[in-house]
Amino acid sequence: MKKVFIICLFVITVCVLCPYSSRAIDLTLNNAPATICFNPGGKCTSKIIQETEAATREILVQMFVFTSAPLRNALIKAQKRGINVEVILDKGEQKDQQYKTSRALSKGGVSVYTDDKHASAHNKIMIIDREIVITGSFNYTYPAESKNAENILIIRSGDLAKIYADNWLTHRQHSKKY
Repeated sequence: MKKVFIICLFVITVCVLCPYSSRAIDLTLNNAPATICFNPGGKCTSKIIQETEAATREILVQMFVFTSAPLRNALIKAQKRGINVEVILDKGEQKDQQYKTSRALSKGGVSVYTDDKHASAHNKIMIIDREIVITGSFNYTYPAESKNAENILIIRSGDLAKIYADNWLTHRQHSKKY
């Protein structure tokens, strides 16, 4: 009995002291329009590019693997037309890719950060104008577009976008500017 008590006390202590102990948020999305895209064949890259072209203020990206030239170019194009574009990338993946995407985005005026605080910065999200969230299994790569079984979900909800943007900002705080 004493052993069970000590284990329970340990678990409770860890949950109280750990800053990431409860990152789950319940939200009811009422009347939030959504678009779902499945690849291969769904042309998810084109759908993401359409959303970036419609952005009016801001695009925040957090991506694990990012090697897609069309998506990279869409973000640079958005930045050049006055949209604030900021990208957080997994440092390990960027190192493996010799920082090609980080360098190209940065050269195009995009603010790039690398996240090495986690074993993997495995998020795959884009937040547009704090009104639209694009998420799913889809890394920004050619295989995700043409070969892999992947998906994206585009959700138009300011409430959801605020939660994602707050989480994005938390990750940017501990990420390093490229």
